[in-house]
Amino acid sequence: MENIFKDFTSNVFGNPHSQSDISSATSDLIADARHQVLEYFNASPEDYSCIFTSGATAGLKLVGETFPWTQDSNFLYTMENHNSVLGIREYALAQGASACAVDIEEVANQPGQLTNSGPSIKVKHRAVQMRNTSKIQKEESRGNAYNLFAFPSECNFSGLRFNLDLVKLIKENPETMLQGSPFGKSKRWMVLIDAAKGCATLPPDLLEYPADFVVVSFYKLFGYPTGLGALLVRNDAAKLLKKTYFSGGTVAASIADIDFVKRRERVEEFFEDGSASFLSIAAIRHGFKLLKSLTPSAIWMHTTSLSIYVKKKLQALQHGNGAGVCVLYGSENLKLSSHRSGPTVTFNLKRPDGSWFGYLEVEKLASLSGIQLRTGCFCNPGACAKYLDLSHSDLLSNVEAGHICWDDNDVINGKPTGAVRVSFGYMSTFEEAQKFIDFIISSFVSPPKKIGNGTVVSGRFSQLPSEELESKESFPSHYLQSITIYPIKSCAGFSVIRWPLCRTGLLHDREWMVQGLTGEILTQKKVPEMSLIRTSIDLEEGLLSVESSRCKDKLHIRIKSDSYNPRSDEFDSHANILENHNGETRINRWFSNAIGRQCKLLRYSSSTSKDCLNRNKSPGLCRDLESNINFANEAQFLLISEESVADLNRRLEAKDEDDKQAHKKLNPYRFRPNLVISGGEPYAEDKWRTVKIGDNNFTSLGGCNRCQMINISNNSGQVKKSNEPLTTLASYRRVKGKILFGTLLRYEIDEKTQCWIGAGEEVNPDIE
Repeated sequence: MENIFKDFTSNVFGNPHSQSDISSATSDLIADARHQVLEYFNASPEDYSCIFTSGATAGLKLVGETFPWTQDSNFLYTMENHNSVLGIREYALAQGASACAVDIEEVANQPGQLTNSGPSIKVKHRAVQMRNTSKIQKEESRGNAYNLFAFPSECNFSGLRFNLDLVKLIKENPETMLQGSPFGKSKRWMVLIDAAKGCATLPPDLLEYPADFVVVSFYKLFGYPTGLGALLVRNDAAKLLKKTYFSGGTVAASIADIDFVKRRERVEEFFEDGSASFLSIAAIRHGFKLLKSLTPSAIWMHTTSLSIYVKKKLQALQHGNGAGVCVLYGSENLKLSSHRSGPTVTFNLKRPDGSWFGYLEVEKLASLSGIQLRTGCFCNPGACAKYLDLSHSDLLSNVEAGHICWDDNDVINGKPTGAVRVSFGYMSTFEEAQKFIDFIISSFVSPPKKIGNGTVVSGRFSQLPSEELESKESFPSHYLQSITIYPIKSCAGFSVIRWPLCRTGLLHDREWMVQGLTGEILTQKKVPEMSLIRTSIDLEEGLLSVESSRCKDKLHIRIKSDSYNPRSDEFDSHANILENHNGETRINRWFSNAIGRQCKLLRYSSSTSKDCLNRNKSPGLCRDLESNINFANEAQFLLISEESVADLNRRLEAKDEDDKQAHKKLNPYRFRPNLVISGGEPYAEDKWRTVKIGDNNFTSLGGCNRCQMINISNNSGQVKKSNEPLTTLASYRRVKGKILFGTLLRYEIDEKTQCWIGAGEEVNPDIE
């Protein structure tokens, strides 16, 4: 990056579609970059051209939309392919061609086989896909149709590297390779390699394996720049592609008012629409210089050593009861002599009882430890289903259950929906690999644990506090220490001595929220400055008052039922824009100034809905299905115990003594509770089924699952983020993927009387 920006700040670059000095120099620079790309793949400029694209996906799309599909064409692709390759299927099917996913298997040579030493390759096809079901292929027409076979040089899910002999076998001997399939008599095959993942550590040698199309993504090579890739295409194959659109840079001449265009003839000029991304192209020269100094063979040995080390360590892990911890995906292929696995480790983790840790739990805890992972299916649905043993029925059931890419549904019906992936590059170190293994051991491996009679059991993830806490036969009485109302979701609350209860919990609690102009709900996790907005409510005057150090004036909003406009917004009848148009503009302008971005304030108004906001902040069902809530995430009330907070502080202090750091004590309000209680043992609230506070009855809904929001602190108007206290809580308060602290309650409303709750009232729990 230093070399890139030194280059950018000491030289001037210009649009290459001109004849000025800087434009000519930039054209030479682009030509040099093309040569470096071809050289990296050992591709001769006589045979190949380098077309710069906006990424590997754009290169794949270019092949799909320009390929000479006919009704007699076939598109074959391996199960282990990125969605960007699967998308080519749409072009093929739309033109009446057939499409089919295949599995590649390597088998030992049989006596008399005319193959080189090593295993031979078999292609097993799955169901043939066609949109024109009435199509009848004629044998005589098949010879004229062009067919496309696509596979990755390295699977981005498992790291499995495919045997590049596939290129020659498909192109030169398709009858044998596809024998027994509906495609056995199709002859004119072209081969596409998705090298976006594999070329970072072992690029395909195109002199030895002359594929027709190869796509590459430069950020996967160097980390920078993004938005730039390339399609390497054989010059003879490029002549067959059918491009319709023309643009600036791709025409030699055109006339505006008659149907005349003369296109440029050079392959890259014919296909590169618009101005080249010449600054990004200038940057990749420095990346190739670095890779050349390291050499691909050294990078391969370095990254492979790291991945093998991690795989062996993960495979050896066992829980205290002897159960295995880690399930690796794709590593069995290492036993095949012609296969080599890339520097990728993909796995899922199991608990001592054999159930799965969700991949989101692994990702969440890794982030707290400063380790960044990729989780899910990595846009590779075929490999994901194959390695996780997910049937079509499982996949469709998961979709019906609401599961989509990148969501929070990491385990459905007892099966993982994705995995955890670790990838190594030339910049990775052994110390980083070691840190990752240490993280897995400390966070997910349950050691043997002895109890009083000496019996060994597994209990690392117990919800209750560790054995350091002494048990007591008698419990001091509990009482309500404080009450806090948070009128606006994610903004600061205010404490009261006494407050009315209603069907949604505390009157006006989380009755408002702030929404971005694109519809997203704004919270402290996205906008930490929201913690600086202070709120208060005057019930007699019917006013919500809001202030912030960023705003000169205090904002007052009328809260009586007739003071807001019933016109609904994106939340239908659930959330309404406030007041009249002038008042609405005034309010939204104030909040936009307070948080530094355009937004608007919405008020909850539904009298019947039981919807709430899930972790993705999209409307969904919450845990509390039997009562109404406003804009709370899960329940009407959050209760925190002062004793539980005190225990957490003791753990943080002990941890800081080891790190030689000073720890500032947390107060209960860091966790945004509605009710703070005092008395009893730490975490006694974990076992409560119901609780009576004064004359009011509440039902426990279980522990509150904590997120990164509790790591945001507001000290003297300064917002700070850290890894605590969530990291410490994760070490002893983790249950089935959740980090629990505090208890969620539902109010059992008495419709006959108006009820109030007051600080100092006695708290009487009914324990399990």
